[in-house]
Amino acid sequence: MRLTPLRIVASMAAVFTLGLACAPLIAQDQTPQDTPAEVAGPRTSDEVYSDLDLFGEVFDRIRAEYVEAPDERKLIHAALQGMLTSLDPHSGYMEPVEYSDVQEDTSGQFGGLGIEVQMEDGVIKVVTPIDDTPAAKAGILAGDYIVELDGTQIQGLTLDQAVEKMRGQIGTKIKVTVVREGVSEPLTFELTRDIIATRAARLTMQDDVAVIRLARFSEQAFPGIQKAIDDAYKQLGKAPKGIVLDLRNNPGGLVDQAVFVSDAFLKQGAVVLTRGRIEQESARYDAKPDALDEKLAQIPMVVLVNGGSASAAEIVAGALQDHKRATVVGTRSFGKGSVQSIIPLGPDGAMRLTTARYYTPNNRSIQAAGIQPDIVITQDVPDEFKGRDEIIGEAALPGEIGGGTEERATVGSSVYVPAEADKDNQLQYAIKLIQGTETNEAFPPKAAG
Repeated sequence: MRLTPLRIVASMAAVFTLGLACAPLIAQDQTPQDTPAEVAGPRTSDEVYSDLDLFGEVFDRIRAEYVEAPDERKLIHAALQGMLTSLDPHSGYMEPVEYSDVQEDTSGQFGGLGIEVQMEDGVIKVVTPIDDTPAAKAGILAGDYIVELDGTQIQGLTLDQAVEKMRGQIGTKIKVTVVREGVSEPLTFELTRDIIATRAARLTMQDDVAVIRLARFSEQAFPGIQKAIDDAYKQLGKAPKGIVLDLRNNPGGLVDQAVFVSDAFLKQGAVVLTRGRIEQESARYDAKPDALDEKLAQIPMVVLVNGGSASAAEIVAGALQDHKRATVVGTRSFGKGSVQSIIPLGPDGAMRLTTARYYTPNNRSIQAAGIQPDIVITQDVPDEFKGRDEIIGEAALPGEIGGGTEERATVGSSVYVPAEADKDNQLQYAIKLIQGTETNEAFPPKAAG
């Protein structure tokens, strides 16, 4: 298989959009120029270079005539950001600090509060608190809107600027004020920054069923799966009766980790296909026989997904579903079916560029459609969360690239997961399927004959 070390499937929590807040003003002694006609068809090299000359002219006028001397480096970086974010919701320019943060995130360790966030209507929304982090322990919830950091309003900041404020020296404190729907007054939490060593995989045993919660696809994902399986065997002294792989609210991560995790449960065959504009971005990633396959081959399996399962999580769910290795239970996944390459720019940071779409082994595009579960099971949502527990996903993002082979999502998919396992309808249904107290024709999955 061909793996590109710098490729990362952008998680949904990395999504943000930038917009203009005002229209251009024309001085009273100026005459507006005629609006140029729209250009039809592909542009010639001369036309493209003419536009670059236009950029240079505007840049020079700003340098010479703006009311205050501008920071020229910031101007150029803002232009780069605008160019990349105009392509789709997942492309963008990363300043050196942000690029360093991305490298920390994919390694599975970073300093901060442990909150996955995204920009929504100009404010910062919590997608999910990461398990066992200061944010999760303090009680910050998915769907909360962050309005202040240390008493300073953050409206008007970019997503990057807000994240930078939340990160800091280990052991330092920060006050985070959130607005929560259904709660009349803002809530303030005092958090102590810590090393966010995301434990990628967490094992819990429900009688003789191994429940493996995979929080994200960092470099710790596959090693975490291996350890969880070994621990299950040690606790039982034998093979578990079944495995529940919980990918709910998993925002994604590294493509290679998605391949490795899928490979743990597959003997052979395609895991994911990528197709891009250029030949080197089109590839097929295959599972290969190994000792782990034999260990797990006869163990029944259920995969849990919901509206927060995105990117690499969808690769795994789609691969196991197509190969009839697992039954997928829950609600439709997010639908983030594009691949981002992180391209270093030396001391100037890096660019995140969408370079391909990915497809399941059966040639299904996940883009804007998501993974449809074999068995739809919903949660009993408390009144305080109703109305904000569902998201449409990728299909609702401005500028998403489309191009999917499946029907686009048009209705919401729930992201709510109860903290108590006994109140988790999806988890309990999966366990009952494996134990045989619940039956459904979709479990175990049957290969086409």
